[in-house]
Amino acid sequence: MYRRWIKRLADLTAAVLGLVCTAPLLLAAAGALAVANRGAGIFFVQERPGLRGRIFRIVKFRTMTDARDASGRLLPDAQRITSLGRLLRAPSIDELPQLWNIFKGDMAVVGPRPERPELAEKYEEEMPEFAFRLRVKAGLTGYAQVIGLYDTPPYDKLKMDLMYIEKYSLLLDLQILLMTIKTAL
Repeated sequence: MYRRWIKRLADLTAAVLGLVCTAPLLLAAAGALAVANRGAGIFFVQERPGLRGRIFRIVKFRTMTDARDASGRLLPDAQRITSLGRLLRAPSIDELPQLWNIFKGDMAVVGPRPERPELAEKYEEEMPEFAFRLRVKAGLTGYAQVIGLYDTPPYDKLKMDLMYIEKYSLLLDLQILLMTIKTAL
């Protein structure tokens, strides 16, 4: 039962509470980005595969420029991140707009982090079991994010995601959420 209705109710409750409690922070970040980005927009929207491979549009605060080299290719992330973006990314404030994705039902609070479609396809070619991640909604945070490190190899992250999918429960979600908050702070 938890795997469907209770998880959705918990996600909806968390999204509403999260949006209400972080509203001042969201508004302050949006205002600062509006000034700093000089009309480039405050949100970054990108398509990602979610539950059963359905594509949804993930929303984050825009923390990088679209700067390109002479041949038109995007510069590396480290060269495109803004100083305000660096500040927002340190405590993961740039991820808070995904509470809207959770509210809409595109994502869950806890689940495997969604990858870009082209990266997901590449991973599925290398690791066919990667497709099993699409049996649950993508998450704002996940087991691989709180247990692994930023540079944890994709196959190890996949193993962590699959362990979560097999064992997820309200208690495990609460543990992962508390570990996420601890990590962000």
